[in-house]
Amino acid sequence: MDKKYQTAPCGLDCFNCSWFEENVTDEFKRSEATRLGIPPDEVGCRGCRGEQGKCYWAQGDCATWACVEKKGVTYCFECGEFPCGLLAPSAKGVSYPHNMKVYNLCRMKLNGMDAWIEESAGIRKRYYEGDFVVGQGPVPTDK
Repeated sequence: MDKKYQTAPCGLDCFNCSWFEENVTDEFKRSEATRLGIPPDEVGCRGCRGEQGKCYWAQGDCATWACVEKKGVTYCFECGEFPCGLLAPSAKGVSYPHNMKVYNLCRMKLNGMDAWIEESAGIRKRYYEGDFVVGQGPVPTDK
């Protein structure tokens, strides 16, 4: 799997997502299909690059995809206007990985893609499973 290709322009690590097609198991398909009331064959995503910017979860066209295409960059951190309002976090989106975008992009810019890919699973794990401590961010739990 080409993890650079499976990283969205906005900084989402599609390759670590439970919905990414290479990570989907039959059990997960059944569970999610039941939870969402959709056919099991609709469970799974190829990532936005695999769908030419048509993210499974997006409502309509992705403005971020259109922006990077227009500006001729691969990732948002390569743009002179980074970070912009398209990447702003939202409290209503806290249960989704989208609030990690700017942090991921900053890590990519600072350390390079290969180093970020190596640490990305840990970043995602801390985001979803860590305890939030003011001044420290999400910290690993002892669970």
